[in-house]
This record gives sequence, structure tokens and C-alpha cells, in this order.
Amino acid sequence: MTASHSDSLVVLFGATAGAYGAKLGSDERELILLVWQVVDLPSKKVGALHKSLVKADNLDLSDQCREVTGLTAEGLGKAEPLDQVLQQFSQLVSSDLKGLGRSSYTLCSDGQSLIRQVLHPEASKKNLLLSDCFYSFYDLRKEFHTCYPNSAAVKDQTIKTMAEYLGLGTDETEEDFGVWQVKTMVAIIFSMLSESCNHIFTEPETVKYKYETGPCKSETVDSETVIRARGLPWQSSDQDIARFFKGLNIAKGGVALCLNAQGRRNGEALVRFVNSEQRDLALERHKHHMGSRYIEVYKATGEEFLKIAGGTSNEVAQFLSKENQVIIRMRGLPFTATQEDVLGFLGPECPVTGGKEGLLFVKYPDGRPTGDAFVLFSCEEYAQNALKKHKEILGKRYIELFRSTAAEVQQVLNRYMSTPLIPTLPTPIIPVIPPPYTIATGSIRDCVRLRGLPYTAGIDDILEFMGDATGDIKPHGVHMVLNQQGRPSGDAFIQMKSADKAFMVAQKCHKKMMKDRYVEVFQCSGEEMNFVLMGGTLNRSGLSPPPCKLPCLSPPTYAAFQTAAVIPAEAAALYQPQALLPATRSPQASAAAPPTVTYYPAQTAQLYMNYTAYYPSPPVSPTTVGYIAAPPGAVAAAATAAHSPILPQPGALVRMQGLPYNTGMKEILSFFQGYQLHADSILVLYNFSGQPSGEALVTFPSLDLAKKAVAEKNGQLLGGRYVQLYLV
Repeated sequence: MTASHSDSLVVLFGATAGAYGAKLGSDERELILLVWQVVDLPSKKVGALHKSLVKADNLDLSDQCREVTGLTAEGLGKAEPLDQVLQQFSQLVSSDLKGLGRSSYTLCSDGQSLIRQVLHPEASKKNLLLSDCFYSFYDLRKEFHTCYPNSAAVKDQTIKTMAEYLGLGTDETEEDFGVWQVKTMVAIIFSMLSESCNHIFTEPETVKYKYETGPCKSETVDSETVIRARGLPWQSSDQDIARFFKGLNIAKGGVALCLNAQGRRNGEALVRFVNSEQRDLALERHKHHMGSRYIEVYKATGEEFLKIAGGTSNEVAQFLSKENQVIIRMRGLPFTATQEDVLGFLGPECPVTGGKEGLLFVKYPDGRPTGDAFVLFSCEEYAQNALKKHKEILGKRYIELFRSTAAEVQQVLNRYMSTPLIPTLPTPIIPVIPPPYTIATGSIRDCVRLRGLPYTAGIDDILEFMGDATGDIKPHGVHMVLNQQGRPSGDAFIQMKSADKAFMVAQKCHKKMMKDRYVEVFQCSGEEMNFVLMGGTLNRSGLSPPPCKLPCLSPPTYAAFQTAAVIPAEAAALYQPQALLPATRSPQASAAAPPTVTYYPAQTAQLYMNYTAYYPSPPVSPTTVGYIAAPPGAVAAAATAAHSPILPQPGALVRMQGLPYNTGMKEILSFFQGYQLHADSILVLYNFSGQPSGEALVTFPSLDLAKKAVAEKNGQLLGGRYVQLYLV
């Protein structure tokens, strides 16, 4: 039992089979020793001193452990396992308290590590239930510093330094390991209780019993409280992550699972703790294990956490306003599914909180369903019943169900409802030295593509990576591929002096290490390079052009688009027209376009596709050139220039949804065999990371043929998945 002000303390000391002192528990080794003694504070009496060995599953002791503790594997092999030792601890403490006429107590340990980093994690892994006393304790180092403010900082304190500060005996060899530590801790406590100090133990440390879910409502988050966990199993939930950090206090709603561009978990999570001390202890769990996988733990920032966990949508806020709900994510719903369909699928054995109010469908900005939904359940039992329906059929589709979090709800909604990124491209860059540098085109394979670069890699890193081959790079032949935020995407293209040189580089440097990552190197042509720089994708299915390269991207009923974004002529000199996005293939539009500007596709064209704007960085190497940002005024002036509307070509457009992610043009042509289609009629859509989105646009020669295809092929199987067709 515990109390805010206890009359009795149980002084507790322990050791593991590995590291000792400040690193206790950081190596994930098991507990092998517990020593304790009851102290009655009012009378300054003590109970018997108890020492108990603990039998670990792994009896391989570290050299430091054997040297410091004097214990052996043979001796530990005869000891009791942890669960029985904890039972003995509880019984002996109760007996000693009864002898002193007391009933309540609070633990007192040397620092935080024994309780937070050893006992709680190990008990969690072994599925042991710790008694309430292990959720509240006094940190003797903090109490000592409060009593003696002029002593060393808390993080530098040890039992020995505290004893020396008070002038107590410090000969550890006089007693067995653990016994001297407990006796000295008791002596330190009695000194703090003396009339000169009269210290009172009033504010114990606490360990949270369970992780509290909920939305992140903070506008700012202290960066000293956030970590990034990497390498998580894809199916792990916020509760699994909280269990990994058992013993440390995570802030309410402080687990934010990160998603990839497809909205799936990418094996990373941002975790926010209640203070920096808890965060620092979490960093000590770097490469600890979750099941058979080790988890990397790094520092992160509050800004990163808010990007993932923060949200401004009123719809999300209302959905998450109910406290202490279990959230389940449903994926793969038919696009025609209604609230009644979902409630009927879940059934009476797992009632949804608030009925229809406990459902949140995820939609695109134009209101179309994505096939995802989130569901609230009031208790764990109902959620477990729902999870049993994983991969059951609704309509003609099997439905996936996963545990989810408030942060994931916000992240998914923010991702799907965000506006297109094309209008917010970074300020164009123009060279200080004005001559334009052309980007090669053609089918000669005299270029190489570097994929998987560290995001911190720069031109110098690439040149060092290339080694002797840097002499074979064309002047200004290195092109870093940036994402829509203007940051490195992990890709780069390099123009070599010949196809033979490109071949040699690809052979020599493929999967060579750069910093802590291996980099893939492929030979390619200038044409392939330009397609990727413009937003196209090069993969096993062939070359998929960027959306702007296709003749018909919108329904025939749209006669014109709104004003397109433009780039001033001085910036266009750097990014040559063949590396930018043409306005249209229409001869009339081409003739009418002013020669001083180069067009990006209009924002309205974003209605029917996801688009990724990749563009080359300034071609600065191997000869370096300086660059400055174009003045905003130049961009604004160019944006006011008049230009011709984009004219759609005749035909009818059908949207395909639910495609297998490995579907290419061949598979789609085969699916529509007999409908007078060819390769130029098909556009496979890609998401912001260049991966297939599971959707495609198909242009049919006539509206009647498109209607016939929708009527005959909608809901049919392609590669094991039911494909939905819509006439747009």
C-alpha cells in the first residue's frame, strides 16, 4: 500500500546480470538480486535486512556483474524466479511492518532505474502483475538534493557520494554486495531526519498504471519530451508501444503512429513523455526488443510530433471528444458502404459507441470515399469482438480491422483532406551565374540513378561516394531530386560522359554504403531521368509518365481550367522546358502561350489524381555554382501574365479503384480486352512517394464504350481484387 506521506519506507536495492550504476537496465538484462529493509520514520527503527537472489532465464553474467557483485551462474541457478521472489518480498515486508506497528509504506530506491528500467519492463515481458507498491516510490537522490541543495546534481549522485558528503563510512568491502548499499541508504535517510534537516518525505515518484489515449490538444510540445521509435512491427498498436516503454510515463495521447504515403503504418512512432527525465530514460531503451525485433530509439522534436498527432479538423475533434474509447480502423470498405452497412457488419456483439456517431468515414476532398473508416468502442471486450471480424466479407470485399489511435485518425484525415501541393512549390531558384544548363534527353543510357540516399547527403557526399568516377561526370551533371517541400527525396540523377562510364559506375557503386545506408545505383537514359524528375515513375511495369504528359486528364465536359501557376523566365532558364511540365499538347494552346513563362498544370487538374512535383536541384556539380532564391515580386509579376486555356481532348474517362499495387499497363489492357484501348489510353496513378495508389485513369474512344465497360467490368476481379469502375 502507498500514501502521500508514509510513516514507513522500504529501502530497496537491486542488480541485474549486466550493467551497473547509471546504466542499470539499459542493456535489457534480467534482475538477479534484491536487497531491502523496512525503516520506521517516526521512531527511526528498522526491520530485518533481507537479501534474495533471483534466478534469471539467462544466467550468462557480464564481466562487470561478476566483478562487482561476486555472484556466479551456479549460485543463481539455485535461486527462485522473479515471481516467487516478489511474493516473498510482499510477505516479509508485511511481517516487518506488523512488528513495527505500521501498515502502509512507500518504496525508496537509489535513483529511478531499478523501478522504471528493470522491474516494470521485466515484469511486463514475463506477464507478471506488480503490486501497487511498485507504482509509487521515493528517489533517494532527489530527496537528498532537496535536503542538501549544495550537494552534487541529482544525475551525478551515487550512494557513495551521498555518504561521503555526510561523512559516513564508505568501505564497501566490509559487507556483501547489496547489503552495504542498503545499510548506507538507511544511514543517509536517518541523517536527513535529524533535527538539523528535519526532512519530510511527501512527494513520491509515480508510475502510470496504464497509457491514457486521447487527442493531442497542445499547441506546442516541448522537444525535450519526444522520441522517435523505429523498427516497430507493422501491426503494433499504441498499447504495444506503451508496453515497450512500461515504467515510463507517457503523456496522454502521447503515442503517434507514423503512416506512409499509402496511409499504412511505416514501422515508426513518435512518443511524447511527461517530462525530459522520462524521455532520457526512454533513450536508454535503444535497441531493446519488442518480441523478436529490436527497436531503435532516437530524439525527436515537438514540431515533428505535432505534424503527426496534431489536427485542426472539427469533424475529427468531435469524433475524438469521447474519452477512454478504443479506436478500431477499418480498411477496404466498398465505396458504396453506408453507416448501416458497417453497423450491420460489426453486429450486436460489438456495439459502436453512440451508434452512427461512433463511425467516421474517411473521404477525399471532393467527398468520394477512400474505403477507410474509424470506429469507437466503449471497452476492450467490444473492440476484441470487432477484431475477430478481420478479413470477413462486406459486399464483395474483405475488410481489414486494426487497432488505431487518436493520432492516426488525425493523420489519416489530414492526409486525405489536405489541398494539392502544386500551388505551394518552393520559391524558384535562379543562378548567380546566368548561363543555362541543359538537361540531357534521348534514349542513350549515359545517366545513373542513385536511390536510397541519406536525407542529409549533399553534393560532396555524392562525389565522395562516386570516387574516381567523378572525373567522368558531365559538367553540372548532378541533379538532386527534391520533394514538394523542397527537401531531398533520397534520389539523385547523374549525367556521365558516356553510356560505358554509366555502366561502370552502376556496377562499381551499386549497394555501396553512404554514411549508414546502402545506396542503389541504376543505369538509365536522359529520357527516363527527365520523366522521373517531372513526377513519372520508373518501375518493373515500365515507364509511367507524369500526369501532365497525358492528353486527357479531365472529363470532356470541362471546357477550360482556372489560371495555372507560372514560373518566371529567369527561373525557367535554369529548369529547361523539357524538364518542366508542358501546358498542353493542343497546338492552339501552344501557339498562344507567351514565350516568357513556363506553365505548371492548373490546380483544377488535381481533381482526379494525386500528383508529385519532383524537380531537379540546381545542376551544381562537379563544378560548383552559387544560387539565390528568385525575388517574390518576380514570381508575382509573372503570375499575372495572360495565357490560353488548356483544352481537353475528346473521349470518355473511367476511373479504376481497388487495383493491386503491382498492376501495370499490361494487366489493365488485358482487363479491358476488346474495348479498343492502347497503352497511351492508360494512366496509372501514383501517390506522393512515387508508389502505386491502387487507382488508374482509362480514356475510352467514346462515351458509349466507356459506359459499356463500366456496366460489364465493374466489380470484376483483377489480380485477386475486386475493381471498382466510375465514369468521370
